[in-house]
Amino acid sequence: MEKTLFLSMKKIKLRTILVGLLFVQLLLIQITATYPLFIETYYSNGIYPYIAQFWRGMLGWIPFSIGDIFIFTLIYLLIKSIFRLFKKKVSFKNVLLNGLAWASVLLFFFYINWGFNYFRVPLSEKLNHSIKEYTNTELETLAIYLVQKTNSLQLELTGKDSLKVVVPYNYTELYNMAPKGYQTIKNNYPFLAYQTPSIKNSLMSTFQSYIGVGGYLNPISGEAHVNINGVKTSAPNTISHEMAHQIGYAAENEAEFIGFLASTHHPDTFFKYSGYKNAMLHSVFEMKRRDTVIFKRLLKQLNTGIKKDLEDNRAMYLKYKNPFEPYVKKGYNLFLKSNKQKHGIHSYNRMVLLLINYYAQNEVIKHKEQTPAKKESIEATLHS
Repeated sequence: MEKTLFLSMKKIKLRTILVGLLFVQLLLIQITATYPLFIETYYSNGIYPYIAQFWRGMLGWIPFSIGDIFIFTLIYLLIKSIFRLFKKKVSFKNVLLNGLAWASVLLFFFYINWGFNYFRVPLSEKLNHSIKEYTNTELETLAIYLVQKTNSLQLELTGKDSLKVVVPYNYTELYNMAPKGYQTIKNNYPFLAYQTPSIKNSLMSTFQSYIGVGGYLNPISGEAHVNINGVKTSAPNTISHEMAHQIGYAAENEAEFIGFLASTHHPDTFFKYSGYKNAMLHSVFEMKRRDTVIFKRLLKQLNTGIKKDLEDNRAMYLKYKNPFEPYVKKGYNLFLKSNKQKHGIHSYNRMVLLLINYYAQNEVIKHKEQTPAKKESIEATLHS
C-alpha cells in the first residue's frame, strides 16, 4: 500500500514538472525563433544532421513505418482517455494534466528532432536570390518555359502528345531511385547532400487522401511517408519533397523547390517529368490568381497527354472530397504560422518566387534588378 502510494506521488510530481516545462519550452521556442543564424549554425548544420542520421539509420531499414504506428498508439491512448472520462473513471483534471504532460514530452522531441529547422536562415539567402517581387510578364515567361519542358518530357516518354504518362516503377523502386537526384545537385549545392534513406509507404494513405496530403515527414522518427493512393506521376516529386524535409528544410516552399531541383536533375526521365509538371502547375495556377486570360491560354498549350494526367488528379480529388478537409487545412495553416511561416499553407505557392530567382540567375527570365548570374550553374544548359 505504501509502495503504491509512493509510486503514485512520484508520477504526480513528474507530471507537475512536465506541465511546468511545457510553458517554459513554449517561451524558449519563441525566443530561439528570433535567432535564425544561431539555429542555422548550431542546430541545422550542427546537431540536427547527427540526430537525423541516427533515426534514419536506426529505422530506415524497417520495411514499415514506425512513425505511423507511434501515431496510431497516441490516437488510441487519446480515445481511451476520452472514453474513461465519459465513463467517469477518471476526472477531467487528471485527463487535462496528463494531456499537458504528454504534450510537453512531444513538443520537446518535435523541436529537438526536427522542428527548430522552421527558424533557420531562409534558403533564398543561401542561394543569393535578390528578387523579392515579380511581374506578370516574368511569371508568364516562367510558366511558358515550364509548359514547354513538361510537354517535351511527356512526348519523350510516350512518343505521342495524346498519350498519358504511365510510371513503370513500383513505390519501392521509386524510393531506391530517388537519392540519385540529390547526388547530382550536391555537386553544386553541398548543403543539399542526402544520406541514409528512410522513405516508406504511409500506413495512413487513405486518411491522407481524405485530407489532401501527398506525403509527410514524421518528425519524431525521421521517416518520410508517401501517400500510395496518389497519382503516380506525382510520386517522384513528392518523394523528393519529403527528402528535402529530412535534410532539414522545414519551410514548404523551400522543400518544394529543393524537390524540384532533385527530381528535374535526376537521371531518370520519369522523375524529370514529375518535377517539371509540379513546378509548371505552381506557375500556371499562380497565373490563374493574377490573370485568368493568360491562365486559359497556358492550359491550351499543354499536350493532351498531360491534360489526361491532370484529369486523374481531379478524379482523385473528387473521390476523396469531404467537408472536413478545409478544417484540417485551416489547422495546418495555423500550425505553419505558429512556426514563423507567415504565409501559412500558401507557403507552397511561394515556391514560384524561388523558381523566378533560379531561372533569372540562369538567364531564362530577364529581371532588371537581378544581379549578374554566376558562371556556375546547376545545369550545363537549361535548354538541353
